Amino acid sequence: MLTAGSFAGKTVLITGGGTGLGRSIAVTLGKLGANLVIASRKKDVIEQAALELAEETGAQVLGLPCDVRKMEDVEAVLDAAWARFGRVDVLINNAAGNFIAPTESLSHRAFEVVVDIVLKGSINCTLACGKRWIADGKPANVLSVVTTYAWTGTGYTVPSACGKAGVLALMRSLAVEWGPHQIRCNAVAPGPFPTEGAWSRLFPVDMLPEQVAREASPEYRIPLGRVGEHEELANLCSYIVSDYAGYLNGECITLDGGEWLQQAGQFSWVRHIPKELWPQIEKWIRGKA
Repeated sequence: MLTAGSFAGKTVLITGGGTGLGRSIAVTLGKLGANLVIASRKKDVIEQAALELAEETGAQVLGLPCDVRKMEDVEAVLDAAWARFGRVDVLINNAAGNFIAPTESLSHRAFEVVVDIVLKGSINCTLACGKRWIADGKPANVLSVVTTYAWTGTGYTVPSACGKAGVLALMRSLAVEWGPHQIRCNAVAPGPFPTEGAWSRLFPVDMLPEQVAREASPEYRIPLGRVGEHEELANLCSYIVSDYAGYLNGECITLDGGEWLQQAGQFSWVRHIPKELWPQIEKWIRGKA
């Protein structure tokens, strides 16, 4: 959707950039001319991903191991990125952890792991980059990948909901505080976009009773009747962090096929009424008038 070379001369840091959605975003930005810095906890995975991304996109790619929960790891990545490319222009907070479970079954450690990756990791990366950007006096921007339950809440992934809500508050707060420094802070809230890692922990469809599996299916829950394509999210993210969206600040854009609105609607269940039943329902309604 953007012109070739839209990110020429710019460097983008993507956490969790070696796999899943982070990698897909990296592919699109790399093809648009960006230098890429991708970070992930697994050294072998991130180094292999860097080689493959460089070959696929023609971009300069720096792949570095990083546990975003540890500020020393984050600072080491930024030191390497600044040494290689001179600066980082865009930070995409994508690293996350999540799984479904009854909340009362979670240990405090399980809760902490998810919140620390999602919220503390985003804080660490954003703060470390922000300090450098403000000292440099040059424009930059942050995009954080959240989710629609950051504002609705949700059962059974409560640690993730808490973490994502905090990240959304972080983006909206810093949009105001850092706006005068020409640092834009935004978020994107994707719906179901299948990835090998997250999908297996969140949608164990093959193990579910038929009725539960049906309600978990995209065809049942999403008005458009399908999951998202990675390229669709990558295109949106690329636009948000591009100069074409230079006046967008403090926003969260939803890309979920209408899922959360359907689930929130009190009468969304009506769509499951068979067409042939409507004449009887209309007679019933008139009889109540």
